[in-house]
This record gives sequence, C-alpha cells and structure tokens, in this order.
Amino acid sequence: MKKLTLVLAALLPLLVSCNQEPATVKVMSYNIRYGTADDGDYIWANRRDAAVAMIQDQDPLVFGVQEALDFQLEYLEENCPGYKHVGVGREDGVSDGEHMAVFYNSEKAELVNWGTYWLSETPDVPSLGWDAACKRTATWTLIKDLTTGKHFYFVNTHLDHVGKEARRNGLVLLVERIGAMNPEGYPMILCGDFNVYPTDPCLKDLRGLMLDARETATVTDEGTTWHNWGKVDGTPGIDYIFYKGFKACDSFQRVTQPYNGVNYVSDHYPVTAVLQY
Repeated sequence: MKKLTLVLAALLPLLVSCNQEPATVKVMSYNIRYGTADDGDYIWANRRDAAVAMIQDQDPLVFGVQEALDFQLEYLEENCPGYKHVGVGREDGVSDGEHMAVFYNSEKAELVNWGTYWLSETPDVPSLGWDAACKRTATWTLIKDLTTGKHFYFVNTHLDHVGKEARRNGLVLLVERIGAMNPEGYPMILCGDFNVYPTDPCLKDLRGLMLDARETATVTDEGTTWHNWGKVDGTPGIDYIFYKGFKACDSFQRVTQPYNGVNYVSDHYPVTAVLQY
C-alpha cells in the first residue's frame, strides 16, 4: 500500500498537467484610421469611445495599430486602463505622422525592449523607401507575459498602399530583421495592414519564415478586413497576423460587431489571434 501511495503521488503532477488548458496569448491588429480624416459620421470624435469599448471587450495582451496619430494614441492610453504603448511618428521619428504603435497590457505583460525602423534603403533614419507613396515603419517589441513567464517578440507594420517595390522590399527587410533579431529563439508575431491579398507573390519569403494565422487557425475567418465603412464586402482580407515558435493557433477572427451604438470602429475590421505557447 505504501508503494502504491508513492506511485500515485509521483503521477499526480502529471495527471494535473494533462488536464490543464494550454497556455495561450491573444493579440490583435487594428488599422485605426487617421484621426484627421473627414469620414462624416465616422470621424474619430464619433467612434473613439467605440474603439475603447472594443479594446476592453477583446482584451488582447498586445495589439498593434496602424494609421494612428499621437492624439489617438493618447486617448486610447488614457481611457483603456492598464494599457501602455510605444512607437514613434514616421515623419520625424518622434511624434509627427502615423505611429506604428504597439500597445500592451502593463498589468499582465512587461515591455522588455522595443524599437522602430523604416522600410527603406536607410532603415535607421526617417526615410521614404523605393517607390512608396509614404514613409513606412515597423515597430518591434520584446514582451514578457507575466501570467506564464514566457517571452515573445511582437512586430507591427503597415506596407505601402501604392508602391509594389516598396511592399516587396519592405517585406524582404522585415524578413531579414525578424530572422536576425531573435538569437534566443523566442516565439514571434508579425501583424499589420499589408495592403495586399493573401495570394500576392510578395508574401512568398515571409510565408517561408512564419505561419499565417488566417490559414492555420483551428477556427478562422477569411472575410474582408478593409470594408470602407461597410461599402466593401467579398474581398480577401489585407490585415494579417503571422507567427512562429508557437505550438498552434486556436483562432483567427475579425471584430465586426458594433460598439457603443457605432457600427464600425474603423474602415478596417480589427483582427485577433489566440496562439498556444
């Protein structure tokens, strides 16, 4: 009986661990739409509280925003308790222009390190790349999940809407930097508005390095992401979450529901992914 008791005691931790749910992290990509755009009923002042409600409802540990201006970032941080952000303006490397910002829940995650670079031939200074219509950046972060103790990299970007070479070369630069920045071998996430459909050949090298959450999630959503305030439907999504180093992707979902009586929190639907460590 004593031996049986000892065997059961030894097996108990294994049995408990087998019954535990796998540890996961929820992340989001959100093209927020410029706060100065003349969007009629959907100007920023009319949807900013809906954006806050959406973030609080979705509750991602980390999320990246595109097209965000400094006053939009300030509003989100002031009104989403616990969330902090990092990022710089693409025009001057300080505050001017679109910020490729990364938000993280500071009550559940620790920011270990971060930086921003430009998608151009001179990535370490504010610069226009190749045939791009606009300066484009990527912001990277190293995050520690305080619940699990796990570290992962989270990168947020916005590829050019005009320049084909800028998109292709920008992704080449991202692939090179992602491959070189992670000597520890931590899991990694890349999100953003890529301004291309999933079949675009410019994604080939990236697909060789990372997995597309839209294509690999157990539960997925292949619907339109840029909808132009409900006027566009039936086109493939152009907003992405790629990952590597995670065991699986449980879900990839668009956020399409209204918040605070506002039909759309942006002209893009945010996308979320739940990833297993």
